[in-house]
Amino acid sequence: MNARPLLEVRDLRVDFALEDRTVEAVRGVSFEVAEGETVAIVGESGSGKSVTALALTRLLPVPPARFTGGSIRFQGEDVLAMNAAALRRLRGGKIAYIFQEPSTSLNPVFTVHSQIAEAIRLHRPDVTDVGAEVARWLDAVGIVDAAKRMHDYPHQLSGGMQQRVMIAMALACQPDVLVADEPTTALDVTIQAQIMDLLASLKERFGMAVILITHNFGIVSGFAGRVLVMYRGKIVEQGPTGEVLSCPQHAYTRALIECIPKLGSKEPRLKTIDHAALAEGA
Repeated sequence: MNARPLLEVRDLRVDFALEDRTVEAVRGVSFEVAEGETVAIVGESGSGKSVTALALTRLLPVPPARFTGGSIRFQGEDVLAMNAAALRRLRGGKIAYIFQEPSTSLNPVFTVHSQIAEAIRLHRPDVTDVGAEVARWLDAVGIVDAAKRMHDYPHQLSGGMQQRVMIAMALACQPDVLVADEPTTALDVTIQAQIMDLLASLKERFGMAVILITHNFGIVSGFAGRVLVMYRGKIVEQGPTGEVLSCPQHAYTRALIECIPKLGSKEPRLKTIDHAALAEGA
């Protein structure tokens, strides 16, 4: 990558200590994200991609989670060594998140305005007119009549509008990295496309880096410049998105791509991933 690394993850290892066993969720993951870059981390549920994303700002509950090895550096600083005050500045202010279920991420008893305003006051104390700033960001994400709708409660908004509010809340803090963890899973297909188009336009407009977490290769093409494929806590393949999609090298990557529905396909049903064959090195 030509741009300097903004985020560097080296041999990251995370496990969860349960009553009867230890689960190794992330097993030696390494990658970099440059300023302004868009990277997709792709894998099925349980592959470790969301744990990796949450680990970037130490959002995992400790215990049961344990960081057992490796390093995370953001702008050269060691995240795993940060104190509580430094972590509060990092979370939201430098690395912000949007999640797959906006209806559970938004607090139902507070208005949209109060929730976005809280984030702005915490990370941008220099802002004098917080109300105007809230309206500006809601307008930026396509909320019509933002000055009025910011006084609504989450239940008064559709799922797509709730996700736009979550994006506005994340971007209002002006982060360097936006982590989008399955941002379209809870939305219908038409709204999914709108949200992905919105993220792409906002990324270009504000120049932030984006880490897209998804199980769906179908939304990666045309959005991410580079893709990392995770399987059972490891990155098994990575490279430019076009190359990985057109010529996958790992059997798991090929299996994921074959699961994408194709118009006009004569297959009676979608293919499933043969984990037994993968375990044997197929």
